[in-house]
Amino acid sequence: MVAIRARRLFDGERMIRAERPTVLVDGGVIRSVFDGPPPSGHEVVDLGSATLMPGLIDAHVHLAFDATADTVAGLVTADDDVVLDRMRSASAATLDAGVTTARDLGDRGYLGVRVRAETAADVRLGPRLLVAGPPITSVGGHCWFLGGEVEGVEAIRAAVRERAARGVDVVKVVVTGGRLTAGSHPHEVQFGPAELSAVVQEAKRHALPVTGHCHAADGIADAVAAGFDGVEHCTFVTADGTNVDPALLSRMAAAGTRVTLTLGSVPQPGDHTGPDGVDPRRKAVHDALWRVATSGVPVACASDAGCGPGKPHGSLAYAVLAMADLGFSPTEALRAVTSGAAQVCGIADQVGRIAPGYQGDLLAVHGDPAIDPGALRHVAAVFRAGLRVR
Repeated sequence: MVAIRARRLFDGERMIRAERPTVLVDGGVIRSVFDGPPPSGHEVVDLGSATLMPGLIDAHVHLAFDATADTVAGLVTADDDVVLDRMRSASAATLDAGVTTARDLGDRGYLGVRVRAETAADVRLGPRLLVAGPPITSVGGHCWFLGGEVEGVEAIRAAVRERAARGVDVVKVVVTGGRLTAGSHPHEVQFGPAELSAVVQEAKRHALPVTGHCHAADGIADAVAAGFDGVEHCTFVTADGTNVDPALLSRMAAAGTRVTLTLGSVPQPGDHTGPDGVDPRRKAVHDALWRVATSGVPVACASDAGCGPGKPHGSLAYAVLAMADLGFSPTEALRAVTSGAAQVCGIADQVGRIAPGYQGDLLAVHGDPAIDPGALRHVAAVFRAGLRVR
């Protein structure tokens, strides 16, 4: 049994400013949380003035993407051995940043299943992984290069069965277009209601949740009507801006539709801004996301790591900063990468909290992230299943 101590503790819901919070972990599981010295005979890890919190949860990553200016070319020209090594390196970088659980929502050839097995066997290699395999997309649609192209209801059903047989944790459907793929547009819908309903029906037969890449309002509405468990991005974009539908948001809140906001990026040279120093398109999207996140839907804050130079693996801290920039308090933003993200991923009974019975996945950072979320960039220690891995 190991006793881990720090000056402050964020338990996944609130900051606990006790004199000396202590977490006892045994067999990879948290056994107790208390203030004061640990019982004698236990190994003690004293983290000094750091803040102890649950390991972060990044609900939307792409370990196979290389985070370059031409991510697609870097993938389609690489063989599986190269991509697999890239995913292993990305997984390690993700863990280094304090992310102890990550949901990979699009790989090639089910390589994520292999990386998931490796990080489960050796927790030092990367975070606890939930994987989707190749996302289901239309022929020539967004992310077609990952190998998930289908056409028609029967092909959709077969694709879901294949993913279930391969052992995925979640079915990912590319409901609308995206900017990463040439010829694809975020405001355009790729599948009809019958195809989306078929995904949900088949996934339920295999007890798998379904989440959808959705930017356009029509795509979001179709996914919600079909019974999708989750919506990724949820930007409500149009051909020339955004158009948030409050009635649809109300339906999503009533249905408990889980939303993952892919926010933030590492600042890059030449980032476009308007005359007042604000990127007008980004501001419109952020205004839309504020309305989504305050509508009552369960929300996770995620990085979409790998998709470009501003999205390197291990950059989830920048998503938290972006959520704070939207107007949320630091504590609300921290919940969105801990307990809130666990809820969105369907694992809220396992991770995302520091409480008895939860996994001993912990992050310690220098400073107080409830005052300055930028403290998340200053990692002091990372524990996975009670083992110090960084």
